[in-house]
Amino acid sequence: MTGWGPLGEQPAPESIRVFGIELKPGDRVRLWPQKRADIIDIALEGRVAEIEAIEVDFDQQVHLAVVLEDDPGRDLGAMRQPGHRFFFSPDEVEPLALDDRPRET
Repeated sequence: MTGWGPLGEQPAPESIRVFGIELKPGDRVRLWPQKRADIIDIALEGRVAEIEAIEVDFDQQVHLAVVLEDDPGRDLGAMRQPGHRFFFSPDEVEPLALDDRPRET
């Protein structure tokens, strides 16, 4: 069998459209978990995060890997460490405008 690799990585898109806005790694979003499957979903609801990566699973579903904007361990999320990187589907995020960035003080 050639050309079939169940463990091979799926090519990830460079960007996706959410509510008509193109999102890519580095963009900011507000999280709105729809499944509310566990306490993490409840704790992350309404929080602002940065897209770290766009990934595709074996079922061809797109997921956004995000790190929380106010996470003191966000550098660990950027290094793909557990507990600092979370996955959401495109329908669970709200794009934020660039001018909504917090002001440096």
